[in-house]
Amino acid sequence: MDLCNINEIKALLARHGFHFSKAKGQNFLTQSWVPQNIVLESGVDETCGVLEVGPGIGPLTQQLCRYAKKVVAVEVDRTLQPVLAETMAGNENLEIIFGDILKTDIAKLVQEEFSGLRPMACANLPYYITTPVLAALLESRAFEAVTVMVQKEAADRLAAVPGTRASSAISCAVNYYATSKLMFTAAPGSFYPAPKVTSAVVRMDIRPTPAVQVEDEAGYFALVRAAFGQRRKTAANAIAGGLNLPKEKVIAAIESAGFDARIRPEALTLEDFAKIQQALS
Repeated sequence: MDLCNINEIKALLARHGFHFSKAKGQNFLTQSWVPQNIVLESGVDETCGVLEVGPGIGPLTQQLCRYAKKVVAVEVDRTLQPVLAETMAGNENLEIIFGDILKTDIAKLVQEEFSGLRPMACANLPYYITTPVLAALLESRAFEAVTVMVQKEAADRLAAVPGTRASSAISCAVNYYATSKLMFTAAPGSFYPAPKVTSAVVRMDIRPTPAVQVEDEAGYFALVRAAFGQRRKTAANAIAGGLNLPKEKVIAAIESAGFDARIRPEALTLEDFAKIQQALS
């Protein structure tokens, strides 16, 4: 079965009485080159165990099974169970788990399922859940690389370098854990139903150690999120409001760290935020 053929997809879904969920942001691939390229760009090979998040009807899963030693796919939508039972039949190196990845102990799952293999993660993520799923994958520190397809706007932020105009809180989080690169884009017509925006694939290669060393990691990311919480404000105003701190204290810390009190959050690098956190503490 060609899992990217629009007519076969429609017939498949009709057979199983499947209905798309807007709440789950479901859009299925209709161009076979897309899942093929995702796998090629991800670096997955026969030495790898791959965790896939949100297999849908399985076009990316099918490609992963061809290249990887083992694939574990986690799908939150249980109505896809009979669909995947049909489309993934015969893939002996595949295990499908129906559950919520955000309620899964990812590190434990990877340790149990991929012993002796290079652990990788792949996902075609709906926009509404991009940040929490990506955060869970990165924070697990369980993978060599994480490759995701997301909306182009989100992909630009994932690939942005901290300290540049395009940077954001998620840019800082990604760069703390990994080096990132935008690999390619896919037009709306590559999906069914077609979304209103272009999608893009980003690969994140996990660093051996975080980009900066901080004593209080939770506090560090709280500071970063606060700084970007109100982008039109200076870093000082945003941090003071986001962390409920006296503005004078925040300004003093920023200046003590060697920066102008009027600096914008997008002008700050990971190291800069670490200096400000240290000054605040």
